[in-house]
Amino acid sequence: MLHKIRAPLLAATLIFTTACATTLPARADDPIEKAGVAVGLTAGNMVAIPAKAISAVMGAVFGAASFVLTGGNTELTKQIWRDTTQGPYLITPEVAGKAIGERPELNRADVPVSERQ
Repeated sequence: MLHKIRAPLLAATLIFTTACATTLPARADDPIEKAGVAVGLTAGNMVAIPAKAISAVMGAVFGAASFVLTGGNTELTKQIWRDTTQGPYLITPEVAGKAIGERPELNRADVPVSERQ
């Protein structure tokens, strides 16, 4: 049974990883900074997308199991499905900015990159 599930899950993980390996547009003026953001987003997505896929699959399975084991408790089942399938599915510059905090000094166009602190 586990062998039958492993192959499609691996295929889905590889598809998501390949799709996200392309660089996302980053808000940065400096080419080195832009490259750093792109590398960080790609590396983060290579970990986050398979983890999210596994979370969604396991949530679907355990949500259905909770329905059966609790005698039809739909609220619990919906809560499990909502918690495990809710986005975001990709790490974008906006998601990363919210996670680490906004740095407005990096987005100021009027100050040269060499003078930013």
